[in-house]
Amino acid sequence: MANIAVGIDLGTSNSCVAVSQRRRVDVLPNAFGESTTASVVNIGEDGAITVGNAAKANIIHDPMNTIYSSKRLIGRYFFSDEVKKAQAVCSYEIVEGGGNSVRIKVRDEVFSLPEIGAMILRELKSIAESRLGQPAARAVLTVPAYFNDNQRQATKDAARIAGMEVLRILNEPTAAALAYGFGRGLNQRVAVYDLGGGTFDISVLEIGEDVFEVLATAGDTFLGGDDFDDRVIDLLADEFMQREGINLRNDAFALEKLKVAAEDAKKALSIESEVDIRIPDVIVGPDGTPRSIERKLATPEFGALLTDLLQRSFKVCDEALQQAGVVASELDGVILVGGPTRLPVIRQAVREYFQQEPLADVDPDEVVAMGAAIHAESLISEDTESFLLDVTPLSLQIGVAGGLTEPVIERNTPVPIEQTRTFTTFKDHQESVAIRVYQGESREISENELLGQFEFTGFQTGRRDEVGIDVTFAIDTDGIVSVTAKDRRTEREASTRITLSSGLSDSEMSHILERGVADRVETSRDAATSAGPAPTEVPIAAAPAAMNAAAPAPPEEEELDDLLPDPDLEMVPLSDEDLDLETSDDDASYFERKEMDLATSAPLDSPDFGASEAPLDPPDIGGASEAPADTSQAETAIAYEGMTTAPDESAPAAAAPPEVAAASDDADIDLLLDEDMIAGAELDFDDLESVEDLTKLPSDEPEELFELDGRELSDEDEEI
Repeated sequence: MANIAVGIDLGTSNSCVAVSQRRRVDVLPNAFGESTTASVVNIGEDGAITVGNAAKANIIHDPMNTIYSSKRLIGRYFFSDEVKKAQAVCSYEIVEGGGNSVRIKVRDEVFSLPEIGAMILRELKSIAESRLGQPAARAVLTVPAYFNDNQRQATKDAARIAGMEVLRILNEPTAAALAYGFGRGLNQRVAVYDLGGGTFDISVLEIGEDVFEVLATAGDTFLGGDDFDDRVIDLLADEFMQREGINLRNDAFALEKLKVAAEDAKKALSIESEVDIRIPDVIVGPDGTPRSIERKLATPEFGALLTDLLQRSFKVCDEALQQAGVVASELDGVILVGGPTRLPVIRQAVREYFQQEPLADVDPDEVVAMGAAIHAESLISEDTESFLLDVTPLSLQIGVAGGLTEPVIERNTPVPIEQTRTFTTFKDHQESVAIRVYQGESREISENELLGQFEFTGFQTGRRDEVGIDVTFAIDTDGIVSVTAKDRRTEREASTRITLSSGLSDSEMSHILERGVADRVETSRDAATSAGPAPTEVPIAAAPAAMNAAAPAPPEEEELDDLLPDPDLEMVPLSDEDLDLETSDDDASYFERKEMDLATSAPLDSPDFGASEAPLDPPDIGGASEAPADTSQAETAIAYEGMTTAPDESAPAAAAPPEVAAASDDADIDLLLDEDMIAGAELDFDDLESVEDLTKLPSDEPEELFELDGRELSDEDEEI
């Protein structure tokens, strides 16, 4: 029996499975002979679970028990804006689970999002096994490049529930580039414009032979073809409301009819310039007479509905190009991925933005699964080898004083990666320090994802400027964060691994596996075995020539007071010259010396990012273009002494010793910044004559920085 591992593109609207054997890629069709399978789940009255195109047929007839676009909800918190939007447009019931997680309630059963994903994966696994004639339990799964680590972990959990082993989680644009360039000896710099059913990603990659290096990635996890459908739905519903005085959004069956009509119209406009929309008997009026909808929709009108959505995608493109240090004219090609990119209005907008014709001979629905299959073969076979150098899509940050965060590992940093920062205690003779680790780009802790907490005790205590603690952060290729703390004087060390949460506790996962939800899926294996065309074979050589500490949920606004610094656990960044192991009691304190040096400190220059030109402006498609907000350079312009960066060759996971304790709920871990961390603020601190003047600082600067006159801050001052 051959050694098999498949590649799976688990999409928002449709999913695809492929296999690569002996440098040949097979896209595996379902029982209906279709290369993609709808990512839709229907729960029957008898509890039977139907997945795929058969389930999609129930959207109109059984809307409240048919689940679609669940990928947009996976790994999210219940109070997030994305979930609120989904509640407004989805007919099925979205409820809150433990820890502010998201659950879906259907026929008195409550399912987690990983369970829904597992049902779809079980169908894809069945398709692969029926076509290959052997088990297909190992896979490379793809996710949007801008998925955070909680969403990635939720995807892994879905595979585990489905009975599959995940060899690797691969970013969708990277997989597309792999399918495009593997085995062709290319040396190109390309952009992958990945517009799927529910998410958008843009990645810039350097291809050198069979080495694929991601230079930068950016995305929007709530922008995709579903939003295009919503614009058509709003158009039809608003016109009907004006004409008939009936709001179709209030009727679940009428709303699903609008959804189906909008999606069909969108698909038709990918090949036609105008489409007729007909929805007979969309609803029964108050007089008992059925009402219908009939209208035409042409490409120009459809394009006008999408103007702001396309502009959103190009702002994300601006961001990625700036991060990569390239301009659009330097790219050798643009690869389009995702069904919506078949639309002429999308292709025209992309053509104008990148100033070149996008590659049209790559199948946007299959290319991601093909790339995942190629990488799966390279992981299990010695004959096939490719090298992927990926990046972390979001910054890793530490909570600091005032409810703010400070980056430790910047976004688009190659992984694996390891970085070290040196800290000292905030108080004299402090016996423990703690750190909160966040993921995201905002300065506000409430706008980032909390990954976990780490507390270090047992170091040699002393005055706050005498203690030096090296804290090392590492991210491996699977996105697992490891944290190590070491006392510089005694070399005492402790470490822990922060594993990420998908919203399922260990007990919940065990319960899900025991009740065997995925086993209830009525797969199409038998039908696929007896009928259907052979797999679509795509030889790689003939490719187109032109181509665990569970993370607590972020708090609600009323809980933000709990995140204020805990003086008993705070730390401050420490430079090497600030650490004097022989400091006597008569020496100036850390903060006194900082105050004396402050008047002569000059703002730091921003680093040279290497981009000599600004990215091209987005095309004019009917809406004003705004320059993207560049917050990354402002944050990365802050330099720190005592930081080292080195590739993480092995990133071993050390077991947590007794000194590493799981932080309790009230263990706040915000740090205090010194003036080195705001050197670029260009503030004249000599003008600050009193503690009260600290209130005049800009709102985005930390207020708890240092003593102005060399005295210790009183409790009253700290309240200010």
